[in-house]
Amino acid sequence: MRNLLARFRGRGQERTNRGAHYRSAAYAPLRPWQVRSRRFRTVGWFGRGGLDPDEVEQFLDRVATDLTGLYDDLAKSRDETIRVKAALRQWQSRQSRTANVSDRY
Repeated sequence: MRNLLARFRGRGQERTNRGAHYRSAAYAPLRPWQVRSRRFRTVGWFGRGGLDPDEVEQFLDRVATDLTGLYDDLAKSRDETIRVKAALRQWQSRQSRTANVSDRY
């Protein structure tokens, strides 16, 4: 119930911190497990019409695999960003110490 209310409250609110992509505050990115666990109903009588469950499952598995790769790449990118920021801070600290020592003499 709490999730349902949060969704209704979140409608109409836009987040602008993601560049050119605007999504409501209730939007949550899909995770691979969500795609893999998604099930579709078949429509029609006696198995006629509707979706082919095997085809849908293959497609969802492909999407989940792609998402897994994207999330792995994103994690690597974040790790590299953290590493570069730490190296920059260290370099700035050394430069600051060198400048302070020069100023004393």
